Amino acid sequence: MNELFSDKELKKMIVPLFLEQLLVMFVGLADTLIISYAGEAAVSGVSLVNQFNTIFIYLFTALSSGGAVVISQYIGRQERERAGESASQLLLFSTLFSVVVMAAVLIGNEAMLRLLFGKVEQPVMDACITYLRISAYSYPAIAVYNAGAAVYRSLGKTNVTMYLSVISNAINVIGNVIGVFVLRAGVAGVAWPSFLARVFSAVAITFLCFQKKNEVVYRKKWIFRWNNGLMRSILNVAVPNGVENGIFQLVKVALSSIVALFGTYQIAANGVAQSIWSMAALAGVAMGPAFITVIGQCMGNSDIEGAEYYFKKLTKLTLFISAAWNLLIFLLTPVILLFYSLSPETKRLVILLVLIHNVFNAVAYPFSGALSNGLRAAGDVKYTMVVSVVSTIAIRLLLSYLLGIVMQMGVVGIALAMVCDWVIRAILFIRREKSGTWKKFQVIKS
Repeated sequence: MNELFSDKELKKMIVPLFLEQLLVMFVGLADTLIISYAGEAAVSGVSLVNQFNTIFIYLFTALSSGGAVVISQYIGRQERERAGESASQLLLFSTLFSVVVMAAVLIGNEAMLRLLFGKVEQPVMDACITYLRISAYSYPAIAVYNAGAAVYRSLGKTNVTMYLSVISNAINVIGNVIGVFVLRAGVAGVAWPSFLARVFSAVAITFLCFQKKNEVVYRKKWIFRWNNGLMRSILNVAVPNGVENGIFQLVKVALSSIVALFGTYQIAANGVAQSIWSMAALAGVAMGPAFITVIGQCMGNSDIEGAEYYFKKLTKLTLFISAAWNLLIFLLTPVILLFYSLSPETKRLVILLVLIHNVFNAVAYPFSGALSNGLRAAGDVKYTMVVSVVSTIAIRLLLSYLLGIVMQMGVVGIALAMVCDWVIRAILFIRREKSGTWKKFQVIKS
């Protein structure tokens, strides 16, 4: 068997993905710090709306993932024209879908917010409305950027999206500083820079995708012509992924309501622990697109032996990187906690929560998260959707209620339910990969 991706090529693909995720996390922390100077109402408004925005961002991401699978498979077949047409169709659908979502949110934003957060104080609601309206204008830019990023990640050129992320996040942070400290524009002062950064990313990636020197390019004749076959191939992967992500976000909202029932110190510990969890999860999350690109190209080339080889190789690599990264973050947790004004009891609880998370994020999440992307890349999307949705509801949500409330374990129970969800998924996805059922699926037609 000839290796489709050398170790050097895998490194060139994976390192930028990891650094990009790390950058996004640090910029998120910087944003939170800057927004805090705009007042409590602004902080609350941005926090609440970001939960709402995440639902749509996950939908756009699911759509681009569906496109990435199709594009990767055509690249594997050496059918560059069909890959370019698939990319162009992804851009078309992403634009139309995001414009519809934007219009719906702009028309009904106040009604939606009052339905979701009706009990908040009026200054917070005003901040929510302002931030959501400006955020909605950027939905098409997010979707268009994701479509272009799918092209470059399918080609393995992840350094391009990393560099764009550096520039766009710099625009965002500098804009926030100007908006909050110079213009004193409050919520609008942090919303418009995000809009400008997203527009920059969308325009830049689209311009790059039109460059004829690339192996896969956009073409106007494909963008303005609807292709039922290609759209069906993209949506066959994107819709199950979108359903899975949508259910996950709704369950997260429900879990937030459960956490709110516990004591103040537990709520505080959970909030701090989650910020540390997001750092620890970077390794597993960054490996997801690598699975899609590599397994997708192998399956497109009908190289089943190669796909099996890279399933094992990428899984071992994910386990190694995740174990090392999670250990590092756990060792740094006491240092991180020095920057928080928390009681000793709260800090001890944070360390326990991080320990539970990091152990299982290192040994189970590589299978429940990254490996599942490989199954999707092979076309095994309905199985991964059903497993993920059932496990999220039956294990994570119901077990959180039983452990957290009925058995009075509080946020520790919530954390244990989360890792149980990962373990169940990991077992089922490992069995699915070993069974070879994923070899029978066909994402694109001959």
